[in-house]
Amino acid sequence: MQQRPGYHGTGPGEFTPDGCSVEFYRRLPVRDEPQIIAAASPPPATLLELGCGTGRVSGPLAELGYRVTAVDESPEMLAAVEGAETVLSSIEELALGKAFDIVFLSSFLVHNPDPAVRQRMLSVCRRHVEPDGTVIIQREGAGWHTKVPRQNPIADGFSRVTASTDVGDGVREVHVEYDFPDAHWTQTFRSRPLTVEQFETALREAGLFVERYLTSDGTWVAASPIN
Repeated sequence: MQQRPGYHGTGPGEFTPDGCSVEFYRRLPVRDEPQIIAAASPPPATLLELGCGTGRVSGPLAELGYRVTAVDESPEMLAAVEGAETVLSSIEELALGKAFDIVFLSSFLVHNPDPAVRQRMLSVCRRHVEPDGTVIIQREGAGWHTKVPRQNPIADGFSRVTASTDVGDGVREVHVEYDFPDAHWTQTFRSRPLTVEQFETALREAGLFVERYLTSDGTWVAASPIN
C-alpha cells in the first residue's frame, strides 16, 4: 500500500499507509491492554477496536468474553485477526450504524498530526458508543518525545525510539527501529503531542468527557459520552 507523506517503513514484508510493518505486528505480544480494559468495563460486552492491526489485542479480548468488532484500513493486517468480526475501513470514515458498550482507540492514534483527522476519529468514537458506554483511549505519557533515545525489549528483540524531531506547527516526526535476531524494521511517523488540557478539550469538542485516568502515568483514559 502507498505510504502517506511523512510516514515511512523499511524491512521485510508488507507495510500499511502509516509505515507499519505487518510482519512486525504479527510478532508483537499482547501486554496489559486486556486487563486495563477489563478493569474499566468488564465483560461480557460489545467492543469496537479501532486500528486493530493484526489483532494482537482483539484475540485476547475475545477470549475474555468480549464480542469484538475489529477495524483496520489494512487488509493484510486484518487477515491475521482471530476471534473477532473484522471491518476494512479507515477510522475517520467508519460508519457502522450501530453502537457498542466499549470503543477502544489505542496505539496513540489520538495524536494524529492533523487536528481535523483527530476530531473525526473522536467523533467516530462518540457515534459508535452506547449512551452509557465507555470510550477507552491510549495517549502519550509525559516525556514520550523528550526521553530519546530509549530502548525497550519486545519478545526476543528490541524497539528503539531513536529520534523525535520538531517539524513545525506542533508536530513531531518520530523514528523507531525494531531489531530481532532474524529481521530489522524501521518506522517513521508523525505525532501531535497534546497536553492534558488539549486532550480533554479535544474530547469535549467530540461530545466526550474524561471519566477517569486508568493508569498512574495517565496514558490510558476512560471517557464517556456527553448526553
